[in-house]
Amino acid sequence: MKLKIVVLAKQVPDTRNVGKDAMTAEGTVNRAALPAIFNPEDLNALEQALRLKDQNPGSTVGILTMGPPRAGEIIREGLYRGADTGWLLTDRLFAGADTLATSYALAAAIKKIGDVDIVIGGRQAIDGDTAQVGPQVAQKLGLNQVTYTEDILKCEEGKLTIRRHIDGGVETVEAPLPCVITVNGSAAPCRPCNAKLVMKYKRATCPMERSDEDTYNYLYEERPYLTLNQWSVADIDGDPEQCGLAGSPTKVKAVKNIVFQAKESRTLTCSDTDVDGLMKELLNEKIIG
Repeated sequence: MKLKIVVLAKQVPDTRNVGKDAMTAEGTVNRAALPAIFNPEDLNALEQALRLKDQNPGSTVGILTMGPPRAGEIIREGLYRGADTGWLLTDRLFAGADTLATSYALAAAIKKIGDVDIVIGGRQAIDGDTAQVGPQVAQKLGLNQVTYTEDILKCEEGKLTIRRHIDGGVETVEAPLPCVITVNGSAAPCRPCNAKLVMKYKRATCPMERSDEDTYNYLYEERPYLTLNQWSVADIDGDPEQCGLAGSPTKVKAVKNIVFQAKESRTLTCSDTDVDGLMKELLNEKIIG
């Protein structure tokens, strides 16, 4: 069967390089000061989507992301790997969104895309680690959801068979379409970029990414597929009061890079006396107990 698949992807700051300029005065992440990468678990989700496309001829995969114009790079990376299209939600009114406001915007965009069979994304983003956006999108769309997905085994008769990792083991479930799926980082890694697709889409941009001085502007009339979809709050018929900071009941107070260092070290032998002494010390200091 032909499937219309939307992959929720996010361009995230590389949290391995958090410096003193990581936060703005308003308490939001200063993305301009941090290297931006494709959220790792979203790449796992993209691979599952591309496998479904391979197994079901005629299916399409689109990348849906929200962020500043430079987040268009996420769509290009998806196109390089085999996605067919993408949508960038970019508007100052989206800025500073928490999970509630983010899921509202994504759900509104999915409704505008229309007739989506599968919405799939990573379990969580490394800049928030909440794992809330996928389930919130499912709730707002009124769709079934499967979380902690390790592998999508098959798609038959309007149902997906999914293997998911849960506490204490693995289970296999069936989910009727349409549905929302979130994928673990332990799922199969995403395939590498395809050289031919890189050459085809390397000039693909959203309108806000371009400048009048761009020497390749003539290409966008000759090759319409190089113009990526760019939507504002108005384009998705969104309520500004439910987007960005205005629609976010939670705020990030601070982001810090903490390096744990041992204050002291000691060398112990394997004698019963040393081991017994260490255990007593740990108990007395309430470190264990």
